[in-house]
Amino acid sequence: MSDHSPVTDWVHDFDHTDPRWTENPYPIWDELRAASPVVHTERYLGCYMPTTFEAVKQVAYDTEHFSSRRVVVRNARPEVIPSPPITSDPPQHKPAKQLLLPPFTPDAMKKLEPRVRAICNELIDGFIDEGGCDAAARYSKYIPVRAIAHMLGIPEDDSDRFIKWIHEILELGIKDEAILMNAVHEMMAYFGGHIERRKTEPTDDLISTLMNARDQNGQPLPDMHVQGTLRLLLIAGIDTTWSAIGSSLWHLARTPADRERLLAEPALLPSAVEEFLRAFAPVTMAREVMKETEIGGCPIKPGNMVLLSFPAANRDPTVFPDADKVVIDRKQNPHAAFGLGIHRCVGSNLARMEMTVAIEEWLRRIPDFRLDPAGKVTWSEGTVRGPRQLPVLFGKA
Repeated sequence: MSDHSPVTDWVHDFDHTDPRWTENPYPIWDELRAASPVVHTERYLGCYMPTTFEAVKQVAYDTEHFSSRRVVVRNARPEVIPSPPITSDPPQHKPAKQLLLPPFTPDAMKKLEPRVRAICNELIDGFIDEGGCDAAARYSKYIPVRAIAHMLGIPEDDSDRFIKWIHEILELGIKDEAILMNAVHEMMAYFGGHIERRKTEPTDDLISTLMNARDQNGQPLPDMHVQGTLRLLLIAGIDTTWSAIGSSLWHLARTPADRERLLAEPALLPSAVEEFLRAFAPVTMAREVMKETEIGGCPIKPGNMVLLSFPAANRDPTVFPDADKVVIDRKQNPHAAFGLGIHRCVGSNLARMEMTVAIEEWLRRIPDFRLDPAGKVTWSEGTVRGPRQLPVLFGKA
């Protein structure tokens, strides 16, 4: 049983699930970065965290010393459950990723955009007359889940089921292996049924695309590979973008000047989206240390995990001037919100499109909104960070 006692010394004993980290990690990251380019904790069976952009980049590009077979830091190291390509290392990684590029091109996103716009408006119709709502629970949460369901050709009405699995896999499962495995098995059964059905009734969706794909030897992918990739698309495609949309709305709710500027200058939206991605990057990945090496002058020992915090890299003041400020017209913005190296996010075009459309439609219909002073904003813990409750009021204060 691992120790989840409160942290008293962040530099030598950090815990990325500590409530203070969940609530506001930015000052903690500054403290860690000031101390060292890499810090270590004994928690989670031993875990390093690179704190600077440079150190994060070095780990991300080094596939020889760092494996992606486990991408979440957990209490235990359960059996490896492949979700190619995110859990693949070279040489298996490239062909697995190649298959996923065509469905996520900018052109493919243009075709999907009208559906996403319709989803946003259907959701807004449900609460616009109420004078306020929980923007996370009733808006940001459902946009990516319904969009990815639409792409996969599975019922959008199953959204709540997908959201439950993701919560179990990415949050509860960090500390409870039974919950994790149960959710994985439920997902396998669910997708297994969809795969079986398409063997007799092919469809024009992403599940059939994967079933029809061929590997380098011209063979169809095994069902388990298709399964793993479908789990990845569902997990990676939902929580991340839901969090990014939610953080963007949170910022706009509490920063009227930026909101008014976007309403007056809609052409700034693309750079604002990039800045929201940088400042509130939702995803922290992990690597497993396979061979001894050194990063930023710090020895790195095998058997440990690495918490690969792209969000902390994005707050490095040596790369981003005013790193702690949200600058919606920031010109140079080489952020790492989508990762770095071979595992850079395959769905980045989808995420950007969903964020842009979600913010655009919200501002068009609800130009004036603010945080509800009677409510409480809560954030998810662990691998993906974003608002889980975001109570807002509409109209001028």
